[in-house]
Amino acid sequence: MRTSGTITAVFAGIALAAAGATAIAAPMTYEIDSNHTFPSFAADHMGGLSLWRGKINSTSGTIVLDVEAGTGSVDITMDMASIDFGHDGLSDHARSADMFDVEVYPTATYSGELVDFEDGSPTAVDGTLTMHGVSQPVRLTVDSFVCRQHPQQGREVCGANASATINRADFGVDYAQNFGFLMDVALNIQVEALIVE
Repeated sequence: MRTSGTITAVFAGIALAAAGATAIAAPMTYEIDSNHTFPSFAADHMGGLSLWRGKINSTSGTIVLDVEAGTGSVDITMDMASIDFGHDGLSDHARSADMFDVEVYPTATYSGELVDFEDGSPTAVDGTLTMHGVSQPVRLTVDSFVCRQHPQQGREVCGANASATINRADFGVDYAQNFGFLMDVALNIQVEALIVE
């Protein structure tokens, strides 16, 4: 009986250890911190005359991360009415039907999978950007990815910087192409997300 009890205890211990490992390896969900997340962009003006930069001031969404499995996902919603070039006239024009037509298309979304993990961190995102009613595949290069305990929030926070180049005409935003404006737009996304407790 003592041997049987010992074996039972050992198996119970193994089962508890396995359950603990499963819990640690489970996918974790993080909520986008809209105060520290700003998709930004640089767009041509007048065929190389100058480069105009802007950003989206309001975003929301979630990131799911499973470090052990080397998988994860991203779902982001951007409020296109919050587009900001730092120039009121240009920002208003960008919101108009000439460009992003925010009354008809108030949001843009990006959904994708975290891929190509190295040392527990993703180095790219394969996803779909939907903007101005058009969906196109967009691969983001993750230039940096860090997770740590937030000193003020008291919970884990992950942050990343990612980049890509898109052709805005592919999304039906081809304003001033006939004036010689270049359609390539450089995207640079800074994002921070707090773990959901």
